[in-house]
Amino acid sequence: MFIASGAVLVLEVVGLRLVGPYLGVTLQTSSAVIGIALAAIAYGAWTGGFLADRVDPRRMLAPAFLLAAVVTGLTLPLVRWAGEILRGSSGAGTLLLTALAVFVPAALLSAITPMVVKLQLRDVQHTGRIVGRLSGIGTLGGITATLGTGFVLVAALPTSAILLSLAVLLALCGVGLYLFQRRQDPDSVTPGRRTAAAAVIGLAGVGLSLTAPNPCDVETAYHCATVVPDAERPNGRLLLLNSARHSYVDLADPTYLEFAYARWFGAFVDEFRPAEAPIRALHVGGGGFTMPGYVAATRPGSFNRVLELDGALVELDERELGVRRGPLLDIQVGDARTALAQQPSGDMDLVIGDAFGHLAVPWHLTTQEFVRDIRRVLRSDGAYILNVIDYPPSNLVKAEIATIQSVFPHVALITRTSALDGKTGANFDVLASGVPLPLEALQDRVDLLNNTFPGEEATLLSGAELTAFVGDAAVLTDDYAPVDQLLTLS
Repeated sequence: MFIASGAVLVLEVVGLRLVGPYLGVTLQTSSAVIGIALAAIAYGAWTGGFLADRVDPRRMLAPAFLLAAVVTGLTLPLVRWAGEILRGSSGAGTLLLTALAVFVPAALLSAITPMVVKLQLRDVQHTGRIVGRLSGIGTLGGITATLGTGFVLVAALPTSAILLSLAVLLALCGVGLYLFQRRQDPDSVTPGRRTAAAAVIGLAGVGLSLTAPNPCDVETAYHCATVVPDAERPNGRLLLLNSARHSYVDLADPTYLEFAYARWFGAFVDEFRPAEAPIRALHVGGGGFTMPGYVAATRPGSFNRVLELDGALVELDERELGVRRGPLLDIQVGDARTALAQQPSGDMDLVIGDAFGHLAVPWHLTTQEFVRDIRRVLRSDGAYILNVIDYPPSNLVKAEIATIQSVFPHVALITRTSALDGKTGANFDVLASGVPLPLEALQDRVDLLNNTFPGEEATLLSGAELTAFVGDAAVLTDDYAPVDQLLTLS
């Protein structure tokens, strides 16, 4: 029961990492994994109890472990093949992919509990003590597995290794039980032919796992990361996080900005201070370190500090994208909210926020309390620029602008014109400061970019136009920040 219950929690924790590259790590996917796991526990326990009253549980324990091992081994290829089909799904697609990742093995393992209870009960006088003890053992197994997976396994092993190791452990338990029971009572166990058949199917599952498409070059504790060379630009490198285009870096030219939102960032960096004057910049989110590189190249002598949650991603950037720490580049690995609170007041000229994903938004970096801390870190004439990805009807970015407006008196927005018309999703660059923004110079830069990159025309909004765009959007706070719902609400 300790191992069976623990294995269910391993599947639950790893399940989110399995589906994340295809569905994003959002509240919906987290809720789906938890809900599917609970459903598996409920139906597995119910079915196991039903069977335990009709068949000798000793005949079912070893097969249950072996079948769970087989299905666990098949989970990886099933999710990876189906994930390519269901990529970006919501609703039914999310539930289907999470069910493939969790439901069947978790249900088989949950069926073991009532079987063990049935075997342990001798008389009704000791029912409470026996059920309580077994429940405690199962719960301890779940706690051990949850902490061990979250603190140790995920940091040390890729998801595929965790799943295959779990399948091996369950298979060893099944074989061990089978051999033990055959020695104790040969008539109480399932024939060896079925055990051998299960082993063959399990080996086939391992083979499928080796041939299944892997969306990751590097699997960190938080991301499925891949660096892809640009066939059209020899020194260009594209960083994919959870299969989404996240950052682009030219190893030979850090001033080159591939993505439109990065060019808007660059335009603001160029205009908010005198040309080439060094600045102190704080970056919330490192990604591929595109903007720290741009600031360093266009404003020599500038100091960049990057707050990045994922230490393994930083190591990938250092290996593949030319990132080099030094006196002018400080990298602090950890949660940006807690790291920001440790920054000195009035220390930075610019804060650049680029920690939001296309489907995953860290809600605690969207709130009024967080924005207030941003302003505390800035000098009196400093600025905050933030990239938000949103989709029609743009409820998330409207709420984020309202939140920033509650802290900063001067706010503007740059985004694709088509996104303002509610026709498409897009990047939205929100600009904020305690002093007036260089709107005329920015408008000239936006016009120049529109002429240079036709088809990616952008609009600069401020004043009454921005107020009309935001409408009556609510301010996000630590007490109320439903960012996942805002991102998906249509």
